[in-house]
Amino acid sequence: MAQGSDSNDTSYKSPSPGSRPSSSDDAKKVMRREKNRIAAQKSRMRQTQKADSLHLESENLEKENAALRKEVKQLSEEAKYLASVLSSHEPLCTGLTPQNPEILFPTHHGSYHHQHITIPHYQH
Repeated sequence: MAQGSDSNDTSYKSPSPGSRPSSSDDAKKVMRREKNRIAAQKSRMRQTQKADSLHLESENLEKENAALRKEVKQLSEEAKYLASVLSSHEPLCTGLTPQNPEILFPTHHGSYHHQHITIPHYQH
């Protein structure tokens, strides 16, 4: 027997001699291929658009991140400056001590929702 001509193999059916697929079968095959080509083209286009969109979003997030890092740096520097101003000013304010330290820092009596709002009275 010749290679590939196994009589038990049913996966391939050769056309019988003299028979040719009809023109309607050819037209259906052409239409199916055209539809598939268009669908693949649309799929590739959607994939490209999604990649472009993600790239733009990534760039925008990187810009926003850089701006936020810059703001954090500026605010940290400002906090450091204000802390140094406060520490250099505190020795000058020794005469302005509160009469009662509990005015500024009231003790907590177990009631979380009950807050004491007081205005400290300073000695002059």
